[in-house]
Amino acid sequence: MNEIILLKLGEVVLKGLNRRSFEDRLNANLRRRLQHYGSFHVYSKQSAVYVEPQNGACDMDGAFEACRQVFGIIAATRARACPKDKDAVFHCAQNYLDEALRSARTFKVETKRADKHFPMNSMEISQYVGGLLHDAYPHLKVDVHKPELCVHVEIREKAAYVHGPSQPGAGGLPIGMGGTAVSLLSGGIDSPVSSYMIAKRGVQLELVHFYSPPYTSPQALEKVVQLARELTPWCGRMKLHIVPFTEIQEAIRRDCPEDHFTLIMRRFMMRLAERVARRTGAKALVTGESLGQVASQTMDALAVSDRVCTLPVLRPVIGMDKTEIVAISRRIGTFNTSILPYEDCCTVFTPRHPKTHPHLDEVVEFEKVLDMEGLIQRAMEAVERRTISMDE
Repeated sequence: MNEIILLKLGEVVLKGLNRRSFEDRLNANLRRRLQHYGSFHVYSKQSAVYVEPQNGACDMDGAFEACRQVFGIIAATRARACPKDKDAVFHCAQNYLDEALRSARTFKVETKRADKHFPMNSMEISQYVGGLLHDAYPHLKVDVHKPELCVHVEIREKAAYVHGPSQPGAGGLPIGMGGTAVSLLSGGIDSPVSSYMIAKRGVQLELVHFYSPPYTSPQALEKVVQLARELTPWCGRMKLHIVPFTEIQEAIRRDCPEDHFTLIMRRFMMRLAERVARRTGAKALVTGESLGQVASQTMDALAVSDRVCTLPVLRPVIGMDKTEIVAISRRIGTFNTSILPYEDCCTVFTPRHPKTHPHLDEVVEFEKVLDMEGLIQRAMEAVERRTISMDE
């Protein structure tokens, strides 16, 4: 029998009566991701997802890594299927894991019997296969606590499967099951991590970036587009809404107190992001703010920013410090792009002494001199939209 990819479900198994809809969405997401690697049959059985190649042209290495990045999968392994017979299981283990068995010094066999009609229980299967493997590889010692190699046997409905240790998957919930949100994507480290973390909860993302030429360069915009591309293995295809922000920032600099520049700019961003959300049917906004990290991220400043929104504002990294955010950024592959030295609009007209504890009434009064609706309307009319996908 052929090698397959065996995937274990995470939180999906806890979904009760809604579980089938989560599994269907997960399988659809997997099929879409695997199109790049060949023809695969994807289906769910007994709390696992089976990914079976349909011909020898399939790229199993690429498919395996792609499966590990799909939210909803907690573990993944490449496995060999064989008939549900104790001797067939032994021969399959010997042939499939021969190299690992030769190089290990200690081992154990661990069995999961999902098919309760199989005549041997899990312990009996492990003892039988383990005994034969010990005879075939006399150098191996049994260690049931900390073995160098754990040979896994799974007796399932369709066949028996043999594999080595599993690799961790992305976890979370399938994209699309948590609704849609608009994520504000800058060129920094935090916002891509924030986007990744909320997507992990099953949220489909629309991305918004604020672009301020000539104060921000074409390279700065391309950096953000690249960050969006680097998120697609996790988040899937997304729409990037590029909002021109120059006129708004120049109006703020011209007519508002310097210490309130950043805060009023942030309130405009939230208004515009909510307009994009209303246009796309999104139900929340997502930002990369971490409490106290910069002046505009104090509790008072966040409260004043949020007052312009009616949609909920989700902040996945709000309680994380920079080292934690950087660690995730490195793991998901966005860090090296995030640190490229191209400016973004958040660094334009930065005040020397920003207001850290603003008062809402004062801010509202300062904004009255601005052509609020005109500035927002002109920005929304000039929004550029790009589809970001793995095919690019």
